[in-house]
Amino acid sequence: MSDSKLAGQFLDAAIGLLERVRDEESGNVAAAGAAIADTVAAGGRLFAFGAGHSSLAAQDVVYRAGGLALMNLLAVPGTLGVDVMPATLGSALERVDGLAGAVLDSSPARAGDLLVIISLSGRNALPVEMARDARALGLTVVGVTSVAYADATRSRHSSGGFLRDHCDIVLDSKIAVGDAELTAEGIEAPFAPASTVVTSALMQAMMAAAAERLVERGIEPPLLRSGNVDGGHEWNGRVMTEYADRIFYRQ
Repeated sequence: MSDSKLAGQFLDAAIGLLERVRDEESGNVAAAGAAIADTVAAGGRLFAFGAGHSSLAAQDVVYRAGGLALMNLLAVPGTLGVDVMPATLGSALERVDGLAGAVLDSSPARAGDLLVIISLSGRNALPVEMARDARALGLTVVGVTSVAYADATRSRHSSGGFLRDHCDIVLDSKIAVGDAELTAEGIEAPFAPASTVVTSALMQAMMAAAAERLVERGIEPPLLRSGNVDGGHEWNGRVMTEYADRIFYRQ
């Protein structure tokens, strides 16, 4: 069987986007890593939030082999993915005013913590208010979004603002409006989204930068090992015990 032309085109597009964020977002990645390291060193806690498919990149850095043990998922019920029925409910919840504030008020997040908010479009009420309200509480907010949406679409929040307008640090994923890298004759709709690939890479680059900054300060990064390698469970148990007051996914 011959190779797929379209599969190769998608991979080329994804690689091109990864090269762009490496070259154009390196300063912002470093700044985000430094902010995470500052929070860890100061005794703060780390949180990640995303709704819909944006939640995938948030979940990928929580309780993750090779990841920071202190990263917790800030979950909004009904918005984490397609496990909700109907799946369209999650999209509707992203547009509900006041939901973010209610979630933050009932969460362990407090002043001095750091929250990474992932939203491709950054135009819906949930990510906009999550960033705005988190900063008002005294959290450092890092946004991962596509700035192109703010330039080409209208905000769905009453303020007219986007996620990027309420963040201390913004990482631009460079994803084009519509999140589809390919078009082809005979296929009516554009297809092959790359946002998950790029956003997950930005998240892991951020974690790597944070680990680098912690080592520079003489602090051992609180990393988890794979439970599928010898000694992994013992290692993770030690890290989780040491940082138990900053890890919420075990409670």
